[in-house]
Amino acid sequence: MSKKYFVKFVSEPKNDPIKTIVGIACAARAMADGHELSVFFAAAGTRLLDQSYIEELDREMGPESKAVTEMMQAITSNAVIYCSFASVKATLGHSEGDGALIVPDDQIKWSGPPGVIELSSSSDIQLVY
Repeated sequence: MSKKYFVKFVSEPKNDPIKTIVGIACAARAMADGHELSVFFAAAGTRLLDQSYIEELDREMGPESKAVTEMMQAITSNAVIYCSFASVKATLGHSEGDGALIVPDDQIKWSGPPGVIELSSSSDIQLVY
């Protein structure tokens, strides 16, 4: 039976890259298993929308690995993506319309705490990394 998963990346991924990779893998697996997936990037978790940081996480998996890039591509292509633009500005220094994220601005649902509350209350399962 399909469930509604809500995965939120809010912690600083540089503090625990392996935990971050586990979160990405869980999100990708939920989607691959046919569940409905919404992913919210906020605070330092917005670092996961920066291609150069995803490449750093790939290297955590091995010198030639593209595992994290492939999981993020699957997630960003198929899940509903939410993000706090204030967090992107504070963490990455990018402004709306820069085209600097791995997901085009027009494919992101921009929100803040109201979106988190809505997604939390409407999901069956929440995972926070």
